[in-house]
Amino acid sequence: MLYGARGGWIEVIAGVMFSGKSEELIRRVRRAMIARKKVQVFKSHLDERYQGLYAVSSHDGRSVEAIPIDSSIQIAQQLNTLADVIAIDEAQFLDAGIVPLVRAFATRGLRVIIAGTDTDFRGEPFGAMPQLMADAELVDKLHAICVICGGPASRNQRIIDGRPAGYDSPTIMVGGRESYEARCRHCHQVPRVDEDQVALL
Repeated sequence: MLYGARGGWIEVIAGVMFSGKSEELIRRVRRAMIARKKVQVFKSHLDERYQGLYAVSSHDGRSVEAIPIDSSIQIAQQLNTLADVIAIDEAQFLDAGIVPLVRAFATRGLRVIIAGTDTDFRGEPFGAMPQLMADAELVDKLHAICVICGGPASRNQRIIDGRPAGYDSPTIMVGGRESYEARCRHCHQVPRVDEDQVALL
């Protein structure tokens, strides 16, 4: 679906880990390149899994070259003024300034493609993703498969030493299959300290 015949727009690809967000971003980037659009890809420097800092990579090994950044300001500073399409992966790790920045890009006529996890391991809104989803013309929320029951997974289950991470664990902890599982609402567990204490009584 195409938007903004006379201007730009924002697309958001949201969802849990292992749902194919980066794969979908890569697919859209490659299609834009086939259409001979000038594309510039950025990714959070926090994510250097798979093929390192200088590529957006999917869990199945597909990749495109990317510029690592750690703030919205760095995107603005490194923007190619000839770009038609801006793609940003792992947007949940970026600061709140990403919201007005991508709005400005769209107003200037750019197509902006954003991928990110919309909820943290607790199942709560993650970073600027909820606002980006609200501002976007197009939002796709992808699901994975729950590793426990096989249902649609909408939660990121963080695992530490083989057990679900507690609610008070740090919000940001980059990892792959060794640290996270995709789970549905019913199989997702986030123990709280008070729950642990009750269980011991």
